Amino acid sequence: MSKDKYIAAIEISSSKVIGAVGISGKSGQLEIIAAEQEKSTDTVRYGQIQNTEETFNLTNYVLERLERRPNVSPREITGVYIGLSGRSLRSIPIDVSLSLPDDTEISESIVERLRSNALAADIDNSLEIIDAVPRVFKVGKTETHRPIGMMGNSIFATYDLIVARPAIQANLKRVIKDKLGLEIMGIVVTPLATGYVALSEQEKKLGCMLVDLGAETTTVTIYTKGNMVYFATLPLGGRNITRDLTTLNELEEKAEEYKQNFGNAIAPATPSQVKVGRHKQSDISNIVVARSEEIVANIVEQIQYAGLSESDLPEGIVLCGGGARLNGMMELIGKYSGLKVRMAGLPPFIRMNDTMGQGMDSLQVAAIMYAGAEKCDEECLALPVKQEEMPETETAAVVEQAAAVQPKTRKNSFFSSIGNKLSRMFTPIDDDDDGEELN
Repeated sequence: MSKDKYIAAIEISSSKVIGAVGISGKSGQLEIIAAEQEKSTDTVRYGQIQNTEETFNLTNYVLERLERRPNVSPREITGVYIGLSGRSLRSIPIDVSLSLPDDTEISESIVERLRSNALAADIDNSLEIIDAVPRVFKVGKTETHRPIGMMGNSIFATYDLIVARPAIQANLKRVIKDKLGLEIMGIVVTPLATGYVALSEQEKKLGCMLVDLGAETTTVTIYTKGNMVYFATLPLGGRNITRDLTTLNELEEKAEEYKQNFGNAIAPATPSQVKVGRHKQSDISNIVVARSEEIVANIVEQIQYAGLSESDLPEGIVLCGGGARLNGMMELIGKYSGLKVRMAGLPPFIRMNDTMGQGMDSLQVAAIMYAGAEKCDEECLALPVKQEEMPETETAAVVEQAAAVQPKTRKNSFFSSIGNKLSRMFTPIDDDDDGEELN
């Protein structure tokens, strides 16, 4: 980072839309000065936007509140970094190689050729390649993670292609660029950015697993020898537990309240006979425990799917995401895996200076912001341009011209949101497939 600059980021997930504004400094520090969030229900399913208009309203409301903050105003948000996540997001390992003249020094351009070959790989045409993350290189017969500067007559690499359904990016662009009229400064793969800021170098070198347990999806990323070696998204999350609790003939809002206030992922030694509303606490406990154990079993099973064992992860499991905050969840994962478990938090080089943001699950949006700050020096916010006074005849001409252009606006989102919610009462949302693009 070459100078202080304003950064803005948006994370659109199955449970909420969260936005933040921060200032990145020359020393690599990121100070988050404002954070806002709005709860989301059924507008996003498994990380895939299902209703672009409703998502626009929620995101617009978050952005307007950010711009009204005293430490942001009068600046306006003109561009944002956005996070990419979802059920179809996963990795595909691929091997690529190049033959070289004898005693060739490996340069950045040679490594970039390798990466380009990986990005051009032939994969399932229902997926698109988002990124190619290097796992390991081999120059000649020598394995390395830093090939540049080495000498050899061949270079080989294993890349993890990060892939997803095209609709995930397409619908994000519809909301941010087409409807909000904002510049997309960059699209960041949220789980990878989170791993970058939440894990120490020691954890990644010795071996660890990052688990982002969200509302409807859980992302598992495994690191060994300093690099990512496995990446998968499971269609399970905290909302599965909530929906199971609705079988007690409760609305989802009340079921969520029961889960947060009375749920525990670990079964009590003695069933409780205490009544919670109309239900026995033991009935709530049985439902929460059963689904929690299923989620955790699927998480731990990913270690075997990666071709590893628990001994390959001496640094254990690092947890983040709203679903990880369920009482007993951390202990249950430790019990099933036999590994040490800790909760992720903001690293020392990212400071949350907004008291409202301190209660939020802001790790992911902070990671998106930090990745954006590292990638480019462009500002995401701008001061409004002062209009000079013009003669009355010129003013009328300008007004007439502006009316003809009909620029996009981000105002009146509150009333637009109400109208949209009324219309959605009569519009079913199809959640069978996260690959469907919206018109």
